[in-house]
Amino acid sequence: MSRLGATSGITGGVLAVAVALFATTDVRADTTDAPLDGVIGDAARGMAIIRDRASGNCLICHRVPIADEPFQGDVGPDLTGVGSRLTAGQLRYRLIDQSRINPATAMPPYYRIDGLTRVAERFAGRPALDAQQIEDVVAWLATLRDDAPGHGPSPPVREQER
Repeated sequence: MSRLGATSGITGGVLAVAVALFATTDVRADTTDAPLDGVIGDAARGMAIIRDRASGNCLICHRVPIADEPFQGDVGPDLTGVGSRLTAGQLRYRLIDQSRINPATAMPPYYRIDGLTRVAERFAGRPALDAQQIEDVVAWLATLRDDAPGHGPSPPVREQER
């Protein structure tokens, strides 16, 4: 059975929206392999974005292995060891729009702008993070490996986070 045949239960409109969402990036399954706009990420800048409560605001929901960072969230998955669990392409895909994997996610799309409602005025018509910022965050998250010095084993991952 072809992939298209497997989606016969999906209405034409939903399928058209899904195709439009994926048409702008190099996407396969749950990954966007090519860096956005061909830019190279910088891990130091990525960590700064993660820590910045005004731009990325990742720490409102996630824990990261930064000992001196207070008030880390626990709504989203702990990001300790995430570079061992997910490839750079999988990390990028989730930052672009986690709802592609889990429609019930609380995580906002950081790069998708189409079809959003209740968007803060400062983000109207533009992504929360630009391509360079996404790539910087991907670069830093990819360094969070279980085999990195000072890292213990990753916390268990809930099925919907995969």
